[in-house]
Amino acid sequence: MKHYDTIKKPLITEKGTNAQATANQYYFAVDPHASKTEIKEAVSDIFKVTVTAVRTMRVRGKLRRVGRSMGRTAAWKKAIVTLKEGDRIEFLEGA
Repeated sequence: MKHYDTIKKPLITEKGTNAQATANQYYFAVDPHASKTEIKEAVSDIFKVTVTAVRTMRVRGKLRRVGRSMGRTAAWKKAIVTLKEGDRIEFLEGA
């Protein structure tokens, strides 16, 4: 699996921003079939940082209703990546 297929996008949320400032952790939406090792290698190679830990979780899709029909949003996988002290990842605003 290619690195850019493993990491889909960074998750920029209030909770994630606080984790960046306090614990040097970054949140990413990743491929549902990616392992922790693949995620670690992808983040290390793409952003040129040292990854110390990777935590993953599966996020279930939510029920949504449009008119009378019910549906479900897609399930996805989230990764919380902890970097070595002193390493940082800069995301471009609006890109």
